[in-house]
Amino acid sequence: MDLDRFASDRPADDAPTDASVCVVAVQPDTFERCRRGLYPAPRSYDRTREAFAYMAFYRTDPVSAVTHYAPVSERTEQTRREPGPMTESDWVATIDPFSEERVVVVFELGALIPLAEPVVNDRNGVRGAWYCTVGDLRSAATLSELSRAAQG
Repeated sequence: MDLDRFASDRPADDAPTDASVCVVAVQPDTFERCRRGLYPAPRSYDRTREAFAYMAFYRTDPVSAVTHYAPVSERTEQTRREPGPMTESDWVATIDPFSEERVVVVFELGALIPLAEPVVNDRNGVRGAWYCTVGDLRSAATLSELSRAAQG
């Protein structure tokens, strides 16, 4: 279990309640890259064209819950084997298992902010991208509750 929410040096959870959020599922490799400030998505994914200020992360393992969110500071399009925020090992770990695309949009992120209480999985997880507000994230206890508030 992640203990970020108990750390004394965690970023403040002070985002505006009505700020827009894109909720995505991440595996451990992708989550670690999010910690380093990068979330890549194949350019064909709808989320690369949607407007939102924050990304939230449903972690498939080890907790099966939405545990963190982060401000999106920039979006950078990158083609494989060209200079950009992603290294070849980033491509191998986060894009190759899911897509054969050669162009991604890299969401550059601020510090990950732990939710005071994770949004736990009481259904089948998060598929695709869900769109909600920071307030929805803070008030939902389960994915069922969040899905009723979210569009996706």
